Amino acid sequence: MSVKKKPLVVVTRKLPDSIETRMRELFDARLNLDDEPMSAEQLAEAARTADILVPTVTDSITSEMLNQPDCKLRLIANFGNGIDNIDVAAAHARGITVTNTPKVLTEDTADMTMALILAVPRRLIEGAALLTDGGEWPGWSPTWMLGRRLGGKRLGIIGMGRIGQAVARRARAFGLQIHYHNRKPVAPRIADELGATYWDSLDQMLARMDIISVNCPHTPATFHLLSARRLKLVRKDAFIVNTARGEVIDEETLTRLIEAGDIAGAGLDVYEHEPAVNPKLVRLAKHGKVVLLPHMGSATIEGRVEMGEKVIINIRTFLDNHKPPDRVLPGML
Repeated sequence: MSVKKKPLVVVTRKLPDSIETRMRELFDARLNLDDEPMSAEQLAEAARTADILVPTVTDSITSEMLNQPDCKLRLIANFGNGIDNIDVAAAHARGITVTNTPKVLTEDTADMTMALILAVPRRLIEGAALLTDGGEWPGWSPTWMLGRRLGGKRLGIIGMGRIGQAVARRARAFGLQIHYHNRKPVAPRIADELGATYWDSLDQMLARMDIISVNCPHTPATFHLLSARRLKLVRKDAFIVNTARGEVIDEETLTRLIEAGDIAGAGLDVYEHEPAVNPKLVRLAKHGKVVLLPHMGSATIEGRVEMGEKVIINIRTFLDNHKPPDRVLPGML
């Protein structure tokens, strides 16, 4: 009796041990135990040899890779919600199925967004660094380390999907007034629950907000959505928080406006040219103008395990000749 050959699954980065163990049980899994990002040539080789590829946000899966004459891939099971790292149209044209891991990281990312919304106006990182970086604390003073109150301020959310709504729920508990810009208004019951005001004009919303939170995906339509022109609409005493994708903001202009005092500050977890971080932003962080995090908005143990479980479900469903639950088609995101 012949034993059915297991499909070759190439995993591009180190995943939680429990997920890797299960993948080894189910598939012929080629793991990346040292967690070094794969080069473009290594990814191209994986496309030529693997049945299934499990990439992450750090892996650029291009049309050139997918259009190789000997590309063997049948499924790209992305370990992540965003799929801007994959040329989905090219995959679809080649007959390669693409999946992602939605709905898993909503609460984790919203938590980190709220943390930045708190940290930037209240100068939390600046204050903590004074005690740990060798600075001398002279003691309490009525006028020292003054930040900005959150209660009563206007929060403008760009992108009112799952994460944007989760941010709004948290922010409302802190007394923030909720405003948002989206491709279309959310359902009336959601707007009522959140007490949210819809702006069909992003320009008009930006000019009136105290805090702006970017929670939209990176697509061709949202590249530099916060352009140089739009950033100049932001009030001088306003703060910008971004836990979505760095490419949504014209980072060079944002940096210049903060340096000039034309925007009060920013809290950033993502960057336009990751993993490179603009040295000017680092300098601003050292002077307390911005809070910088290393793309850790979704970094929880629970979240990463749930992502891996979704990847496995998508692969097994695909191999059983059914449509995976998290299939992505061109134009969906």
